[in-house]
Amino acid sequence: MTALEGARRPQPPGAGPGTAEPAPVADTGTEAGLVVRGPANPPPEPPRHLRYRRHLHLWSALRELWGARHITRTLAERWILVRYKQAFLGIAWVVITPLLYMVAFSLLFQRVAKVDTGGVPYNLFVYVALLPWMLFSSSVGSGGTSLLTNIPLLNKVYCPREVFPISFVASAGVDFAISTGVLGLLFLIYRFPPAATAYWVPVLLGVLVMFTLGITLIISALVVYVRDLRQMVPMLLQIGIFATPVAWKFSQLSESGQVWYSLLNPLAPVIDGMRRCVLYGQAPRLVPLAVGAAAAAVWLLVGYLIFKRLETGIADVA
Repeated sequence: MTALEGARRPQPPGAGPGTAEPAPVADTGTEAGLVVRGPANPPPEPPRHLRYRRHLHLWSALRELWGARHITRTLAERWILVRYKQAFLGIAWVVITPLLYMVAFSLLFQRVAKVDTGGVPYNLFVYVALLPWMLFSSSVGSGGTSLLTNIPLLNKVYCPREVFPISFVASAGVDFAISTGVLGLLFLIYRFPPAATAYWVPVLLGVLVMFTLGITLIISALVVYVRDLRQMVPMLLQIGIFATPVAWKFSQLSESGQVWYSLLNPLAPVIDGMRRCVLYGQAPRLVPLAVGAAAAAVWLLVGYLIFKRLETGIADVA
């Protein structure tokens, strides 16, 4: 087209010299003989200010999650197989890891700090506490990076994104069950039978699972946006094992201190309750346990809401 022909081209009303030309458009398809036009260069991702705007229906999200329970089960089975498939000792690492911690704490705390266990063998005292801690630590450590390590799957399969961290928690639960079998052997070795009050264990596990799920959901979503957390989480877990009453007694704190600590760290009343009901034949301390259970429920609710709020931008950022 020549310059003269361009000058003779009719212009829309209001257009004139100096008026910006409209953005180019491209044919995106046809429907009923009509050409559907759209931007020639669509933006690669939604605007940042719209990325997190989502009207969340909690019950609908929970129903969708329940409908995807078979995906959660399949993913959990996959994680278990992949984790130990190429390891020489295989699934034996589930047992070796808490045993190594038990020996290390026995050499360090029992001989140096002289922890008073009330007549319970120190190895049993520590191992009962290591079981819930290892469930929490394994879930947060592995589930926290579950979205980053499954980016190709995230972009190919539609499902609630929370099935990825939840499946890691489920696989850690299988490890927990296997490690519990070793506890039975320790009872036989030390000739120290579990107490009859062990029926409290399911209640304590409920609190443990709520807190573990809540923290894992939060970490897994935040790691996608703040990649430095991927390096920080293992260090925080290493510090956390000493800040949690695994190698020391929860009763060393005052009664008010136990309540406040249970509010900040719901694992503390869970571990203390495990020891009391399995080793000492006593019921858990009800006030710290109630406070810890309430805090764990809040962590779970807040963690799920944060995850669902950030879910809309996970695929774009990851």
